[in-house]
Amino acid sequence: MSLAGKVVIVTGASSGIGAATAEAFAKQGSKVVLTGRNEANLKATEVACKAANSKVELLLITADVTTDAERIIKTAIDKFGQLDVLVNNAGFGEGGSILDIEVDQFDRVMNTNLRSIFLLTKFAAPHLVKSQGNIVNVSSGAGLRSYAGLSAYCTSKAALDQFTRCIALDLAPKNVRVNGVNPGMIVTKFYQGFGVSEADYVKHVEHAKTMYPLGRAGEPKEVADVIIFLASDSSSFITGANLLIDGGKHTTCPI
Repeated sequence: MSLAGKVVIVTGASSGIGAATAEAFAKQGSKVVLTGRNEANLKATEVACKAANSKVELLLITADVTTDAERIIKTAIDKFGQLDVLVNNAGFGEGGSILDIEVDQFDRVMNTNLRSIFLLTKFAAPHLVKSQGNIVNVSSGAGLRSYAGLSAYCTSKAALDQFTRCIALDLAPKNVRVNGVNPGMIVTKFYQGFGVSEADYVKHVEHAKTMYPLGRAGEPKEVADVIIFLASDSSSFITGANLLIDGGKHTTCPI
């Protein structure tokens, strides 16, 4: 399963699942490229990575994946000379009924959750072919279920799942694997982007005890551990897969 010495890019590494994933790769001895828009939060992730592995090699790139995809890949290659794993984690969501939302919202969500991943994959692919590396895309359980008021977000994640499968077929002849993870409710700050208050979010997490068969919401580390597995040689015969990490929620009727 060794990922020691592998060069890994983690987008959206400034918080939540991205930060936990960066730390997990650091523990494995990987060389980790941390990207995100919030420089202060990226530095906090840097501290956590160094606490996990004092010898870890890190590169911080303050960037927006919607505009800086080519720069992110180029900067990583300039620093480390190779790329072994691309984790497309950066994501964004807004809510609202089709009766109320404007096309600008649809475009914002699609630009972050789909178009940026297309660009990062396009620029990274030649380097991954050289290294026989792989890609892990962070999607959502919302890509597999329907929710009122989340049309743009759900659609973007459903499209990402199909993109994952199609690119897996494109790159399989080059021995480059492409997989995705579909988290359910994970306790992060992500839901603040939907305009949910802190008090309502606490209630929502508490409600997860009745919504999820395992009786709770998930933690970022639980997603990070699966990403590590998919990026490692332990999953060498897995490609084009979208793995649910949702405490069994997908087995239940929609709530």
